[in-house]
Amino acid sequence: MKGRTAALLMALLLLLYVVLVGQRAVLFLSTGEPVAIALGVALLVLPLLGLFALVVELRFGLRTQQIVRQLADEGALPVDDLPRRTSGRYERQAADAAFPAYKAAVEAAPDDWRSWFRLGLAYDACGDRRRARQALRWAIKLRRETAG
Repeated sequence: MKGRTAALLMALLLLLYVVLVGQRAVLFLSTGEPVAIALGVALLVLPLLGLFALVVELRFGLRTQQIVRQLADEGALPVDDLPRRTSGRYERQAADAAFPAYKAAVEAAPDDWRSWFRLGLAYDACGDRRRARQALRWAIKLRRETAG
């Protein structure tokens, strides 16, 4: 719940920022000066890129949350019994030892979005965020394809 509240707060702050910067951009654009117009365009483009990135991340979070709920309802979530450090992160050796089973499940059923999602969680436990996100995105894509 804390993560959702923080994401909503950040989205609202970004929206406020976009509105305030947008007002400044319009003022720059209305001067007619070439340098001011360039600044106005930059002030419009950069916040919109940030807004786009936020929307992409929020959609990713919502989709992964839907998958977690579905897997929990099916009883198909992996058991979270790996030891953790005091920081809350998984013990790397334990995560590395559990990883091959998730990789083998994906190799056995490469079109199974559930296996890919669990592999993404395993990558995350091992500290490989880039591959974790790739596997989770692939799971989302496969799930969408099989649903409709």
